[in-house]
Amino acid sequence: MFMDVSSEMIHALLPVFVVGTLGASAIWLGVIEGVAEATANVVKVFSGALSDRWGKRKSLALLGYGLAAVTKPLFPLAGSAGTVFAARFIDRIGKGIRGAPRDALVADYTSPEQRGEAYGLRQSLDTVGAFLGPLFAIGLMMLLANDVRAVFWIAAIPAFIAVAILWLAVKEPAHLTPMPKRMVDLRPKDLPRSFWAVATVATFFTLARFSEAFLILRGADIGLTIAWTPLVLVVMNVVYMFSAYPAGVLADRMPRHHLLMLGAAMLVLANLMLAGASDVAVVLLGVALWGLHMGLTEGVFTAMIADAAPTDLRGTAFGVFNLLRGLLLMLASVIAGVLWEQSGPAATFITAAVLAAFSMLLLMASRSMLRA
Repeated sequence: MFMDVSSEMIHALLPVFVVGTLGASAIWLGVIEGVAEATANVVKVFSGALSDRWGKRKSLALLGYGLAAVTKPLFPLAGSAGTVFAARFIDRIGKGIRGAPRDALVADYTSPEQRGEAYGLRQSLDTVGAFLGPLFAIGLMMLLANDVRAVFWIAAIPAFIAVAILWLAVKEPAHLTPMPKRMVDLRPKDLPRSFWAVATVATFFTLARFSEAFLILRGADIGLTIAWTPLVLVVMNVVYMFSAYPAGVLADRMPRHHLLMLGAAMLVLANLMLAGASDVAVVLLGVALWGLHMGLTEGVFTAMIADAAPTDLRGTAFGVFNLLRGLLLMLASVIAGVLWEQSGPAATFITAAVLAAFSMLLLMASRSMLRA
């Protein structure tokens, strides 16, 4: 939660800072965001596998959170889009190192009957931070006379608090042991078919959901001032926050593909509203539906991966899962930037709506494997 407060204070202002203050194009923004997220997810493959191999989840998570914290000061020091690119790249390496071990830790601490609820709760707490971060950014921008760099400096504080909490309060699960030598030859190809079914559907969903930076740009395009652009993420994350935990609870009590289908439908509607928006209220309603889609799908996909993966390959499974999604997110973000520059915001979101509709068809075709 604290790391999300830090990251989202920066992320809520970064698109306008990059495009407005530093003068970069939407294509460059798409490259920055896409490569940054892809980097995080590539690194997750190795950190997840290492956490299985060593039986050490906390140490890798601590390294990842620590690296992200020490890179936060690079953002206020940035004088060009290239520096922002470097800062995002290093920051996302930290996210990649911590992501899969952290998700595997949640599974290590919970029973299968509680897993959907546990991931829903973790997602909700993440989203509390993602809601508070932009809210703090709005308040600080008003208090500091729109001094973006000053807000970026303050954002470093909660990042170091997050590291301290992990270091002092979280312990390695007592039952976790290093992977035995006979298991060292296990590779992603050893993951079961049910895992690949879930990963394929989730990966395709990602094509229709490019970087949230473009939601912020859409708000600015409609008329939000730089101080108020974080409101876009506030609205998205408050809906995400209140929907993720109930969706996780429901995922333990009903067929999970039903929630995924509903989430895909929300994403289609969100993109159509954002494509046709002519005022701030419509943009915020579209963003709220985007957040509802996230709440209905993210924790559910994570719980399904945890269930599908063997215990001794769970870190590897999360790593592979996040790698696939990261690569598609990079592609989606670059495509979004190109469409934005060449054809405008409406074309960007209409394309995403079409892709979201195709994801619903894929989900329907794969539902028998998803239930396996």
